[in-house]
Amino acid sequence: MTRQTIGKFLLLLCVASGGLTATIALPAFAESEPTAAQPTLPQEKLTIQSANGAHPFTVEKAETPAQQITGEMFRPSVPADQGMLFVWNAPQESDMWMKNTFAPLDIVFIGTDGRISSITENAVPQSLARISSHGPVLATLELQAGITEKLGIVVGDRVTSSSLDAKKPKQAASAADLSVKAP
Repeated sequence: MTRQTIGKFLLLLCVASGGLTATIALPAFAESEPTAAQPTLPQEKLTIQSANGAHPFTVEKAETPAQQITGEMFRPSVPADQGMLFVWNAPQESDMWMKNTFAPLDIVFIGTDGRISSITENAVPQSLARISSHGPVLATLELQAGITEKLGIVVGDRVTSSSLDAKKPKQAASAADLSVKAP
């Protein structure tokens, strides 16, 4: 289960219970809920191309459900040139939260075209508030809080990395590629 699925489950539970606090049995993964920051995950280079230039980052790739659930939890800070990338198996609505996340974050949602579809700036540490992409996205990127404003990163900017490029839907062949040349 990803953090989004857990969040939706808890949100539905809260709504179903009329907002009352209830003790429930969570799935087995909850018994091993993270209590410390995870080790550094595999990394890759990622670039955001904005109107004022290319902005390179080194990002950790949260690939497994356990890595995605833990994310940036318990880390005291996120360096300005680093972050964490969550590439989803298929385009989906991405719902995040800041539970046990001590550092404020900018959360960047990346559409199937590799462009930024929305940004939540300065997400509040340890908040359980739902942070939504408000539509299907290919990936979610967590960066240091304030970095998107500082660098002029906005909705529509292009994001590239090997993980994103591998997941982007293949573009249809252009008309020029389909033209048949006469002998």
